[in-house]
Amino acid sequence: MTPLILALLFLLALLGMPLFVALAGAALTLVRDMELDPAVLVIELNRLASSPNLIAIPLFTFAGVVMAAGGAPQRLVRLFYAAFGRMPGGIASVALGACAFFTAFSGASGITILALGGLLYPILQKCGYPERFSLGLLTTSGSIGLLFPPSLAVLVYGIVAGVNINELFLAGIVPGTLLLILLVAFNSLRARRLMLPRRSCTLEEFRKALIHGMAELLMPPLIILGIFGGFVTVTEAAACTVVYVLVVEALIFRTIRLREQLFPLLRETCILVGSILAILGVAMGLINLLIDAQIPDQLLGWVERHVDSRMLFLLVLNLTLLLVGAMMDIFSAIVVIVPLLLPLAARYGIDPVHLGVIVLANLEIGYNTPPVGINLFIASQRFGQPIFSLFRATLPFLAIMLLWLGLVTWIPSLSLWWK
Repeated sequence: MTPLILALLFLLALLGMPLFVALAGAALTLVRDMELDPAVLVIELNRLASSPNLIAIPLFTFAGVVMAAGGAPQRLVRLFYAAFGRMPGGIASVALGACAFFTAFSGASGITILALGGLLYPILQKCGYPERFSLGLLTTSGSIGLLFPPSLAVLVYGIVAGVNINELFLAGIVPGTLLLILLVAFNSLRARRLMLPRRSCTLEEFRKALIHGMAELLMPPLIILGIFGGFVTVTEAAACTVVYVLVVEALIFRTIRLREQLFPLLRETCILVGSILAILGVAMGLINLLIDAQIPDQLLGWVERHVDSRMLFLLVLNLTLLLVGAMMDIFSAIVVIVPLLLPLAARYGIDPVHLGVIVLANLEIGYNTPPVGINLFIASQRFGQPIFSLFRATLPFLAIMLLWLGLVTWIPSLSLWWK
């Protein structure tokens, strides 16, 4: 009976039932089958709630929501447009840089595509970029900032895996920058081949754009300096970021009216964060049951019998994670898969920080692959295009991301450069 119920829950999840409901149903089914008290599922919630870094998730999310509502995406695009419009493929590079910057703060590729897609798409079209290229670029760009601090995906991985958040933030900088460089190089080659015109910018235009965009541009270095300089913890950095963003948007630019917009912005934040915490809570309870049932030990034994080298394990790991990324959203995948992967990775001598970069890189690619690639669904809604057409448009960018994944996987020093 239990396998039938679990199979039914899996099928319902594929058909659209909220994932946390499916996970909770699976956990309760296993509790009944193992004749345990359902209270064991709540124990993990207590551990989750006591995590010192948990409060950083809603704080950084709120900062991203306020930035989106306050016009930060438009100011960043204007600044990057003025700075890089003259280079080959400059406008496409502006799209990449702006999306990566905003995804790192919003923590959700969907917000990036919705907030920046409508702004950048007509600009790319006006500059002569083909429609398929523009759609593929903007769909892919929705998730390329997930490795940069203060990414919510990095925070969730650190909480689930018990890894130092500061080390994870450091580990993501070089791989994330490398991906941007590869994509910018591809854009430049494509622009040269199409002989697209470059945009000239006067010094006065750049000065005005810099004045308007400087406040947002300073945030990443200030966060990195505060955390790695030992001045603030991750949670304190998140609180400072919220105050900083509110001052910039409400007092300096006055694009946010706190009296009228504060509660709607808080409600939007609660919806985004609530879904993450619901998945975290029920999934960690389910994982605790699997650990009690010695599932990780059995999985480790199977891998040791069939995988005889570190190289082969990394290949199997990537293929598995790409499949998981195509079936689950990134936060669900982190919570469900990472506890099972940690003992396997340790067996083959893979640093948990390096493992985190590999996991996030794979799931970042999974945002753009069917059947559950969230970027494809959101871009389809935003641009009014069929999902399959958008997937075909992303293929050149996915090829570059797969090349990047190989480099990140088999060159650990890219992630552990700071050690």
